Amino acid sequence: MTGRKKLKIYIPGIKFPSISVTGNACALNCAHCGRHYLEGMRKPERGELLSYCLDLAKNGYIGCLLSGGMDGRLKVPLDLYAEEIKEIKRRTNLKLNAHVGFIDESDLGWVKYVDVVSLDFVGDDGVIKRVYKIDKTVKDYLKILDLLTEKGIRIAPHITIGLDFGRIHWEYKAIDMLAEYPIDVLVLDVFIPTKGTEMENVPKPGVEESLDVVKYARNHFDGEVSIGCMRPLGRWRLDFDRGAVLAGVDRLTNPPRKIVEWAKTVRDVEVIYECCVM
Repeated sequence: MTGRKKLKIYIPGIKFPSISVTGNACALNCAHCGRHYLEGMRKPERGELLSYCLDLAKNGYIGCLLSGGMDGRLKVPLDLYAEEIKEIKRRTNLKLNAHVGFIDESDLGWVKYVDVVSLDFVGDDGVIKRVYKIDKTVKDYLKILDLLTEKGIRIAPHITIGLDFGRIHWEYKAIDMLAEYPIDVLVLDVFIPTKGTEMENVPKPGVEESLDVVKYARNHFDGEVSIGCMRPLGRWRLDFDRGAVLAGVDRLTNPPRKIVEWAKTVRDVEVIYECCVM
């Protein structure tokens, strides 16, 4: 048990929307996503990101996630919006979370203006090839971590438990790698079998097996452990979220109402209307 350690519950949808700068387009067709997760994002037209964010600020929004599909360079092309991102930060108090791909030194000019960089992290070369089908390795991910942490840019890696077609194995090694970096929050998502994707018929990971990864992260990672947006719904989420709270996670995104009310009986709870990495 965790005593009365504070639990931060994040509900981003109300005041912290997700924006895709590529619409529904992505150069990849990953086995777990198949571009599906772009569909629910807001999609300002090219050249309208600044005015869109100015309107968000005027209407009381706290910030937004800047995301989208990857281009042929395996980047979310936020570098094409560098001037707009700079102006958003100059003219508003919006917090910006940038979901990126394989960024490099050429991106340092714009990335310094965002509040945090979210990076999907995979700690196994075979999983990268099977799921993303790209010619990248774990070393390429570590280069991004080296680059950003050396420049003092805040980065929040995301691990998706069960990403390897529902199998859990590489996640522990990934946590060990990330524990070596000056990272203040690690996000754990859980694979969801999604209709229309290559993995739609793959069984979702077991609750207890997934919680074993959460407990490992809690014991081996010094920063805050966050349960992210992506995880199965229904009874699965109820059981998993309860276990995660008892395991001592620091942050929990979009839990069921029942879990929020129960959590208040075992932890000090704060509800925050932002992305869980902020």
